[in-house]
Amino acid sequence: MGKRRFDNDQITGILKEHQAGVTVADVCHRHGISEPTFYRWQSLQFGNAGLDTKRVRALEDENQKLKKLLAEAMLSAATLSEMLAKASKG
Repeated sequence: MGKRRFDNDQITGILKEHQAGVTVADVCHRHGISEPTFYRWQSLQFGNAGLDTKRVRALEDENQKLKKLLAEAMLSAATLSEMLAKASKG
């Protein structure tokens, strides 16, 4: 039997199966991989988790800044609208 190639999405799905409570042996048997391959994928996945966490944190910080800027811009627009409405009445 030749080598099987799994893409990142398939590997992530296999690892999530184990996290859902399926034993390593069952997951490996179902997908036709060896246990060392499973554990190698797991170590690579968790090795990259630190980088992903940093990236997510940076994106969350940027998102917060953008939300704050949007709120300030909306407040300014509302204030200007009120002032314009008062000026046109008076």
